[in-house]
Amino acid sequence: MFKLTDEKRFKVFATVVLTILTAITLLPIVLIVIASFTQEKALIANGYSFLPEAWSFDAYYYLINQGKLILRAYGITILVTGVGTIASVLFTTMLAYPMSRKGFKYRNALSFFVFFTMLFNGGIVSSYMMWSNIFGIKNTIWALILPNYLVTAFNVFLVRNYYSNNIHEAIIESAQIDGASEITIFYKIIVPLSIPVVATISLFTALIYWNDWLNGLYYITKSEYFGIQNLLIKIMNNVQFLKSGSSNFLGLGNMNLPGSSVRMAMAVIGILPIVIIYPFIQKYFIKGVIVGAVKE
Repeated sequence: MFKLTDEKRFKVFATVVLTILTAITLLPIVLIVIASFTQEKALIANGYSFLPEAWSFDAYYYLINQGKLILRAYGITILVTGVGTIASVLFTTMLAYPMSRKGFKYRNALSFFVFFTMLFNGGIVSSYMMWSNIFGIKNTIWALILPNYLVTAFNVFLVRNYYSNNIHEAIIESAQIDGASEITIFYKIIVPLSIPVVATISLFTALIYWNDWLNGLYYITKSEYFGIQNLLIKIMNNVQFLKSGSSNFLGLGNMNLPGSSVRMAMAVIGILPIVIIYPFIQKYFIKGVIVGAVKE
């Protein structure tokens, strides 16, 4: 008679538990997608449901009418995410490299200064004054790239631990004996051996830039620099305004606008690119987090 070993029992149990947790995690996303295709009146009368009484494409028709603005905002967000992620990965990996070198005299001091930024910051007001008055980046594309997200201490320590645990000092020493400079060692040895952690912080950073709306809220007042998140917020506010009593004051009457379903459709539009990209870098993401989070 076939008997399961303890290891196989554990694998079966873990698979069942993780499958259930995955389903629970996906249910809210499925509900959002269904709600975006639900008729507004059905949402108001019955609330959100996996089996709505009436289906409708009104929310997406409304967003299609805003197509030019949405495409421009997508372009801004893609540009900001691409440039921000590349710059962030470059600065993070370069900063983590000397912190991982045991022979670097000031590695502990540098680590302290990086760690200090995880505990304390100047606050929103001082940051706004610095970026707006001193650096003058308000209402420029740099306002969506430079503040808050360019270099984060968590990513720096994640990369530093990966370097320390996976790239042996003997490899670096042999390159130095062959006459390689530190820049050559970094770009031709360290970076190629660090693809998993680079992919991990790239995903972290790209998600932050893609979902960011605070920088746009603080530093952007010109609509031509709105990213997708800020534009969707503006569209939502416009829908709420037109559905309120202000529309009667303006002589627009009671407009039949899909307020709740538009909100769900905007959420779908916002997360769709990330959902498409994530499966392609998942294996690097998992390996980079596991290895980079462990310190010997």
